Amino acid sequence: MGMMWVDPNLNDFYSRVSRIEKSHAKGYGFEATGTVGRKTSGRSGRRFLKLVKPLVFALLVSVGVKGVIHYFVGAQTYESRVSALAAGEGFDPVGAWLMNADPATLWVSAQLQSVLPR
Repeated sequence: MGMMWVDPNLNDFYSRVSRIEKSHAKGYGFEATGTVGRKTSGRSGRRFLKLVKPLVFALLVSVGVKGVIHYFVGAQTYESRVSALAAGEGFDPVGAWLMNADPATLWVSAQLQSVLPR
């Protein structure tokens, strides 16, 4: 019998198949985007986080801004301005509700007072 001819592409193919099988054994998966796959529960969690992160960030920024305003204008002036908004017309009462000094706002203001006393 003569010498067997081996295609180098065949060796490359088997090495790729071997790598894929090892990856699958470790729990990795190969799914094309846009196809129905096995990992549906993880995606809904990521979608939920994509919605929640900006909302939490906006909430933290708004509390921070309210705390800074409360610190700079003082408690009495802040409350009088919120009361004036509450007595207003149109969207002013909504603004008063949003700008009301909640405990988080008061905490931010107190922290600024301890760091930057007047």
